[in-house]
Amino acid sequence: MSAFVRERLLRWAVVVPVLAMVVLLLTWHRKPPPLVLGAVGVLLAGAVLAAVHHAEVVAHRVGELFGSLILAVAVTIIEVGMIIALTIDGGPKTQTLARDTVFAAVMVTCNGIVGLTVLIGALRQRVTTFNPEGTGAALATVVTLATLSLVLPTFTTTRTGPQFTPAQLTFAAIASLALYVLFVLVQTGRHRDFFLPVATEEDIVNVDEGSEPPKTGTALVSLVLLVVALIAVVGDAKIVSPAIEHGVEAANLPQSVVGVIIALLVLLPETLAAARAARRDRVQVSLNLALGSAIASIGLTIPAISAVSIWSHRPLVLGLGGTQMVLLALTAVVGVLTVIPGRATLMQAGIHLLVFAAYLFLAASP
Repeated sequence: MSAFVRERLLRWAVVVPVLAMVVLLLTWHRKPPPLVLGAVGVLLAGAVLAAVHHAEVVAHRVGELFGSLILAVAVTIIEVGMIIALTIDGGPKTQTLARDTVFAAVMVTCNGIVGLTVLIGALRQRVTTFNPEGTGAALATVVTLATLSLVLPTFTTTRTGPQFTPAQLTFAAIASLALYVLFVLVQTGRHRDFFLPVATEEDIVNVDEGSEPPKTGTALVSLVLLVVALIAVVGDAKIVSPAIEHGVEAANLPQSVVGVIIALLVLLPETLAAARAARRDRVQVSLNLALGSAIASIGLTIPAISAVSIWSHRPLVLGLGGTQMVLLALTAVVGVLTVIPGRATLMQAGIHLLVFAAYLFLAASP
């Protein structure tokens, strides 16, 4: 890449998040006309691309493992803010929004992003490889968190309906946060090597051919711009959400589709970052992004919305329906069979993407 092109990209990655944030501030708590909504949508897409760029800069400085963690946590924290804002503003019809969004995040990451990652890796290498130890631990964490937070409320009997009592909700929140913290400690400390890309002969030969990490000042600027871009993504998504909800109602689609759309928008940075890592034959990094985002989505979202629900005495429906639980169980089984060998082909990619397609279809036509 020439210095001129690199400079132009750098300018674009700086200007777009700032511009998206300015538009967000100007349109907050207002009803912009359709033309302005279109501009917000364009800036939202640009902010997503800028977020991916700055996440890669930060990852290059602190290491891919911490870079993946930073992106997942940043997106999830802002996702929580968006869920809480929409829940408070939306009234009774948003009681299931948190459940729908968190479940959508699990399906998008564990099937959509994982399937896309394996597909890209298999097309490039025929058989893509990764560490089954770290990836298996991440998948086990996702399944445990999803079961404790989203499946058990359907079967508890103390309170009528798929809801936890305040005591049960408190336990689920503490357990989710504790398991998330434990996973982060294992991933970044005691067993860090389980989550690093599998070294190949080509990696060893070219170990000194990579570009130098950015300076600390550059990385800090990118970190700030990453946060700005992510806030703009979620904020602009909230601006266009009334139009999305109106479109969902006009199309006679279930309310849960709103949660699907929110998850797809919020997870766009991870999706693009995972695809770019897979194109560089860093499939392990892509899987870290996908499963790490799913863990963060549950492990941070459930405690936050639980606290808001208990404090505000708002009902919170977390229990999944029968169709959703079947899809979650299928995702768990398929994920285990994909992870155990530490190798995957187009077959595994196709299975994950088909499960994801089935989820999208059934979300629109339950």
